[in-house]
Parts: sequence; structure tokens; C-alpha cells
Amino acid sequence: MVFRNPLPFCKLEDEALQHGLARSVECLKLARHVLAIALMLAGCNREQKLTQKRITPEYDPKTGKLQILKYDSDGDGKIDTVSYMDGARVVKIEIDKDEDGKIDRWEYYGPDQKIEKIGFSRAGDGKEDAWSYPDASGAIVRIEISTRRDGKVTRVEHYLENKLVTAEEDVDGRGKFDKWETYDGDRLSSVAFDTQHRGVPDRRLIYGPNGTARVEVDVKGDGHFVPANESRPGPPK
Repeated sequence: MVFRNPLPFCKLEDEALQHGLARSVECLKLARHVLAIALMLAGCNREQKLTQKRITPEYDPKTGKLQILKYDSDGDGKIDTVSYMDGARVVKIEIDKDEDGKIDRWEYYGPDQKIEKIGFSRAGDGKEDAWSYPDASGAIVRIEISTRRDGKVTRVEHYLENKLVTAEEDVDGRGKFDKWETYDGDRLSSVAFDTQHRGVPDRRLIYGPNGTARVEVDVKGDGHFVPANESRPGPPK
């Protein structure tokens, strides 16, 4: 790319030296400023060309619509980012950050091109088994986990200001939550279980801040818990 100077530098310098004209000096400054911008733009264009060399697009052979963008983000010859496209719209992005051939992060985008959820591998083996959901500010509000790593969500964690507050889990794999956890700051304050398979907790453990614990039961399943020893029938009279 060739950039032409708006004014000849030598002529301007001669005028400034010989005649001391302020106008010539200002023109000289302007010309040098324009040249600096031109050089900067040339550098940006070079960087853009380098970036383009790292991107490999793939199109639908029938419709010509863009389907995939493969990107080598660090220019080492290895594809580390793959974007799945619907034309100009991003549907999903897969990222192999450490370039070990295993995906580390899956990003899912909605119609508004905002991230709806982020998938990750808890074992770091490239198998997606958990998904985090951000709010409008980007803070994580929910994480869904496939504890058996079969794609089925069996545990859901709820977050407030990046802290875990509650969680429910399908421990026995029957398709219904049968374990509920409640947190107080970083401390587990209670955990409840559905031992009767009624869909509601009937037994729970309450943990005190000093490490104490007590057992409570809900015999009727109506949400009324009492200490376990109170639920036992008394001795016959």
C-alpha cells in the first residue's frame, strides 16, 4: 500500500527556515501527523491480513452459507478455536485453550448473539459434562452438571454474587431430585433427602456454625420437620 504525503516535506522545511512563516510550520506538522496515521493504518492492515491468514472458513456447498470458522489464535499452526455459524450468526464456539487436542470450553449463543451458556469438562478430558449460565452482567447464576457424564443433568447449583446458595441433585438416577443442599456463605447449613421417593424431602441434617448437627424428619411429607427423636413412638403404657 502506497501513501502519498499531502505536502512535500523538504519544500515546507525550506519555507519555514527561509521565510519563518508560521503557516508553513503548521503545514509541516500536519503533513507529519498524516504520515504517522498512515503508517499506523498500514500496521493495522498488516495485522488484519495476518489474522485473516489464521482463519479458515467453510461454507455449505449447496447454499453457500458460512457454516464453520476455524481459527489459529496464536499463529502456531494449530487450530484452537472453531466457530459454528449460521451465516453471519454465531451458534456455538469450541475452544482448545491449551492446544492438547481436547476442547476446554463450549460457548452457546442465542439469537441476540449473547452467550446463553458455557460448557466445560470437569475432568479436563474434552468431554462436556457441565454448563454454567450467566446473567446479563456476566455473573454465573446457575450451573448444571451431568454427574454420570452421560449428557443428562442430575445436579443443579444456584449462585448469588458468585457464591453457591442452594443445590438439588438426582442421586439415584430416577429422574427426580432427591437431595437438596442449602449454604450459608461458604458453609453447608443443611442437606435434605427424599428417602420415600415422594418427590419431597422427608429427612434432613441441620449443621450449626460450630460443627454441630441434628437430624430432622417429616413423617407425613407435608413439609413439617421435627427432631428425629420426637417422631419415634413412645413406649407402650
